[in-house]
Amino acid sequence: MKATGVVRRIDDLGRVVIPKEIRKTLRIKEGDPLEIFTDKEGEVILKKYSPIGELSEFATEYAETLAKTTGHIACITDRDTVIAVSGGSKKEFLEQGVSSELEKIMEDKERYTSKENNDISVPITKNDNKERKFNSQVVYPIISDGDTIGTVILLAKDKGTKMTEVEQKVVQSAASFLGSQMEI
Repeated sequence: MKATGVVRRIDDLGRVVIPKEIRKTLRIKEGDPLEIFTDKEGEVILKKYSPIGELSEFATEYAETLAKTTGHIACITDRDTVIAVSGGSKKEFLEQGVSSELEKIMEDKERYTSKENNDISVPITKNDNKERKFNSQVVYPIISDGDTIGTVILLAKDKGTKMTEVEQKVVQSAASFLGSQMEI
């Protein structure tokens, strides 16, 4: 744990204000759910809550099935990080922060399919450095109770591969299924 040097008092309603700089750094926005943990030493730990993170084991199995079925790299993200990957480098994707372009897709609740293997692809993680390694891709938001909670992504391994309507429907089905699991 890293000390910030910030001290805040609890108000008469039991609230504590998290400083703007910390909220910005951790990408915590108004309305974001926070999970509260305590330990034996009396520490209170706030952690940004990821509803799809609860399904991480299931998401991993789902990504493996998608990768085997389609022959592509499959990634599943929550709002902040890649939580499951199969068919590609786990080191490159797993637990990496999502790119601002992917955040925008989630925010707009839109799906994205790169066109005709051109160079217009969305970087998946912040570490992509704007490299367009995967020219052919499909990104579909996972929506639960009207809120985007993550994405399902297929990335072509080979430059000559195009994402067809079949891959688009597979990703849409996966995102719809994962979203429905969160509503239960």
